[in-house]
Amino acid sequence: ILVLWRGATLVHTPVSDPNHLQIGDLTAFIIYTAFIGASVAGLGEIYGKVQSTLGASERILEILDEAPEPTLQEPALGLVPAQVRGEIRYEHVAFRYPTRPDVAVLQDIDFHIAAGEKIALVGPSGAGKSTIAGLLMQFYPLSGGRIVVDGHDVADYDLTALRSHIGIVPQETLLFGGTIRENIAYGKPNATEAEIIEAAQRANTWQFISAFPEGLDTVVGDRGIKLSGGQRQRVAIARAILKNPAILILDEATSSLDSESEKLVQGALDELMQHRTSLIIAHRLSTIRKVDKILVIDGGRIVEAGSHDELSEREGGLYANLLRLQFELA
Repeated sequence: ILVLWRGATLVHTPVSDPNHLQIGDLTAFIIYTAFIGASVAGLGEIYGKVQSTLGASERILEILDEAPEPTLQEPALGLVPAQVRGEIRYEHVAFRYPTRPDVAVLQDIDFHIAAGEKIALVGPSGAGKSTIAGLLMQFYPLSGGRIVVDGHDVADYDLTALRSHIGIVPQETLLFGGTIRENIAYGKPNATEAEIIEAAQRANTWQFISAFPEGLDTVVGDRGIKLSGGQRQRVAIARAILKNPAILILDEATSSLDSESEKLVQGALDELMQHRTSLIIAHRLSTIRKVDKILVIDGGRIVEAGSHDELSEREGGLYANLLRLQFELA
């Protein structure tokens, strides 16, 4: 305001006055001042964006600096099996994260899954259930013991070949921003139309897909945002059915669904688990009543093992307590 007042005063001075200011010069000065002020005000926003970009760049560089996963272990056999039966043994497995070697995440994990058997892992949050499944995929090196698939140490397999025989249905379904067809066919890129439709039907997915005007060519949006949670989960199950893996990992696949969606998804999961080795990480204990064996994990150890009926009748047992707590909250 003082600047404008002083400028107006100089404009009204006689033209002969050496301090006289033309009205055009004053107007130009005001416009330039506004531009400069806006630019200076925007520096704070730019600084925030720069800091955000630097943080994202650091995370990207961490990924780029990671050593690539070995697709073939040396001097191991590098097995590339044409088929996998699905027999799994965890032999006294221990694990500590490389970044926190002082914390024992898993200790003396020892169990056997026969080919085609269904095993459920239950326990409190942070007990190590997902870590047990992740080690089968060799996401981290073991700290002790070994994991055996069909009689061979997982370290002896070609990493890509072993993972091609394992299917995962996670709690947070990952769909790509393409069509339903593309998302299902990701499990088998060369699948025919008939194979995709059959997988969708077996996953209780075809009913809602066929209701869309574009059918399989319906675009699901970024991360499947145009589909409901239950629909996204069933598309992921159809993908796994199409892939037809010998070993299946279900990581709390129904925990975030409502009762109606859970019923449809559970039916699709039952179809998916037929005749294949299944490792099920469960939060809702009602979904694992029919499995062959339940392993209760607590503090990185197996503290109980048995069928649903056996464990639910064990007085003072952790599984019985978890089961009772869920029924009280229902």
